[in-house]
Amino acid sequence: MNEHNHVHQPQKAMSAADFASWGMPHLAFVKRVELDEQVGWSIHAADGTHMGLAPSRDLAFAAIRQHELEPVSVH
Repeated sequence: MNEHNHVHQPQKAMSAADFASWGMPHLAFVKRVELDEQVGWSIHAADGTHMGLAPSRDLAFAAIRQHELEPVSVH
């Protein structure tokens, strides 16, 4: 079989649970929040679980990297 004759298999639809756990072991999300009229940066696991709060975006990213995860901004 050459590269032009291969059969494409349809991909299985991703379940809500699969989507929620996608990137889980590698990613953490950072979101700007306001608490008591002060800006902070909320840190969440890929499944949405709250993991922490930092006073600045840079500190949030540094904390995430310190735990060997890849930070991603949420807008």
